[in-house]
Amino acid sequence: MIILWILLTLVVASLSVVIAKKYGPEYIIGMYVAMAVIANVLAGAKIVKFFMWSVDAGTIVYGAMFLLTDMLSEIYGKKVARKAVFAGFLGNVMLVVSVWVALRWAGAPGWENQQIFETLFGNTWRIVLASLTAYLISQNLDINLYQRFKKMTRGRYMFFRNNASTWISQGVDTVIFTTIAFYGVFPIMEMIIGMYIVKVIIASFDTPFLYAAKWYYKK
Repeated sequence: MIILWILLTLVVASLSVVIAKKYGPEYIIGMYVAMAVIANVLAGAKIVKFFMWSVDAGTIVYGAMFLLTDMLSEIYGKKVARKAVFAGFLGNVMLVVSVWVALRWAGAPGWENQQIFETLFGNTWRIVLASLTAYLISQNLDINLYQRFKKMTRGRYMFFRNNASTWISQGVDTVIFTTIAFYGVFPIMEMIIGMYIVKVIIASFDTPFLYAAKWYYKK
């Protein structure tokens, strides 16, 4: 079932590429920003089991984001891919501000769910701080490595640059994010291992989607 969820997430993310061919890369960037915010909301709301490992519920969505940056790097170039990264950063800054306001906004008479709301979103600031730190480092690393590997292989072996850049950057991302977000709350070594394995699996599954996107743009 988890594998189906991963594939479904990759399919939905890839729909932005179909639209972008006609209307421009802004649609891929828009999907990327939406996924960046969704991943952080889910990460702060629930910890789930991935086989024997504990991971945050935003892991699948966040892992799929690397497919979009690789698509942007491959099709539109490094400059456009970086636009997506910084747009996602601003989206998460807005998330932090919005959650902060909502937590302090007095509830309407008769609304009795403030404690539940605080339980769900009270830790969001720490999640987003961890995510923003890991995000800026790992996403820019992914873009730089992708372009370096592309140049090194003279544009060949797309499967290699897609997976190698993602595996390395995801490893960096996972260590930084998990340490800041969950140190002292959950056993972080178990989470680091589990989250990284999930992300490697997603990276392995997203390679055919990258080939399909490139083929679609060339036809």
